[in-house]
Amino acid sequence: MDLDLDAVADELYGLPPSAFTAARDRRARQARQAGDRGLAEEIRRLRRPTLAAWAGNLLARESPDGTGTLLRLGEALREAHRDLDGAQLRALAAQQRQVVAGLARQAAELAAGAGRPLGEDSLREVERTLHAALADPDAGAEWARGRLARPLAAVVGFPGVAEGGASRLRLAGTDTPAAAPGAPPRRTRSRNDTRARTGTPPDAPVADLDAVRTRRREERRRAAEARREAADAVRELRSRTDAEAAARDAAEHAEERQRAAEAREAAARRAVKEAEAERRAARDAVREAHDVLRAAVRETRAARRRADGTAARAGPEGAGPDGR
Repeated sequence: MDLDLDAVADELYGLPPSAFTAARDRRARQARQAGDRGLAEEIRRLRRPTLAAWAGNLLARESPDGTGTLLRLGEALREAHRDLDGAQLRALAAQQRQVVAGLARQAAELAAGAGRPLGEDSLREVERTLHAALADPDAGAEWARGRLARPLAAVVGFPGVAEGGASRLRLAGTDTPAAAPGAPPRRTRSRNDTRARTGTPPDAPVADLDAVRTRRREERRRAAEARREAADAVRELRSRTDAEAAARDAAEHAEERQRAAEAREAAARRAVKEAEAERRAARDAVREAHDVLRAAVRETRAARRRADGTAARAGPEGAGPDGR
């Protein structure tokens, strides 16, 4: 395959988590051997997905229809929140529960079919990823690519909604709270009615508007501060999970090196045992050969002695008249 980051990431995040690290390191080596050290480093920074993230990726890749349904539902929900359409929100909320439950169940089935069944914690993380994809279009696009390394953090509510929801909205140009969708119209009183009911003199203020406005400003400030704290917490969570992922990858790499070293050690031990067995066999063969040699020497000497004795005995009788 042509090495570029998108193609490599698409390949790697389609693999089971157990195969991710070895495949990533192999692609990084190929990029380095091709002379592209920058690409090699980018590939090395890709993080192995958790089981829940992998299941979410598998769902996005294997179920494009379900992915499209969830993303369209998310857009409809966000629009209903912006429009404060109570009836539409209730209908979409019911649909949301059905779609998320169905897709989470499908993710569990796909993971089990691939030999990696999901536990309860992983299944909840898949559901949180789906809720995050519903709430945030950027998160939805990220999930739909099928390259998550970590589950997405679910958000509370949807972006674009006024502070505090529909019950806190004000009618344009007034300080009067708007009625919630579907609520009966509220009866309003004039200032004279209020004064008559409470006995307040006509020239006395109906309410301390400055105090009310101050309280509302304080509420908005606290809500904004809470949102900032929530955003900071999400950023810290992502930072911590990234650090955890880096540590996990380093531990996995060290474990792989340890397994390789142990395999080499085991092979070396087998080689030593085989060499020792060969040495013992060779030593026994040398000993046996020496025994055979000594026996042959003894036999040779005995044969020489017999020959010498026979020659001595046959010497005078076998000589001619001239002594030869």
